[in-house]
Amino acid sequence: MTATLVPVFAALGDETRWSILTALGEGDASASALAGRLPLTRQAIAKHLNVLQEVGLVESMRVGRELRYRVLGARLSDTAKRLERIGSEWDHRLAAIKQIAETL
Repeated sequence: MTATLVPVFAALGDETRWSILTALGEGDASASALAGRLPLTRQAIAKHLNVLQEVGLVESMRVGRELRYRVLGARLSDTAKRLERIGSEWDHRLAAIKQIAETL
């Protein structure tokens, strides 16, 4: 389970990719359109989009001659649910430690 999260977190750990995901959250866009909204070249954005696509956070689709990208909300939701489960497991562990400590 953790092994599949590592590449996603590595991709999300970059501030530029966060900016790209945020921009795509407003609607599908091409690398050129994103370059008009973000302080990056189209080539730099394309490289970041490839990373996001490799980990399944965005997908590309051809619209005429343009390649547009969109966020895959299901992948983000799945990642959030997995983080919630991990947090819940830690809550249970900490509660057990607290109970042991209080009975000593």
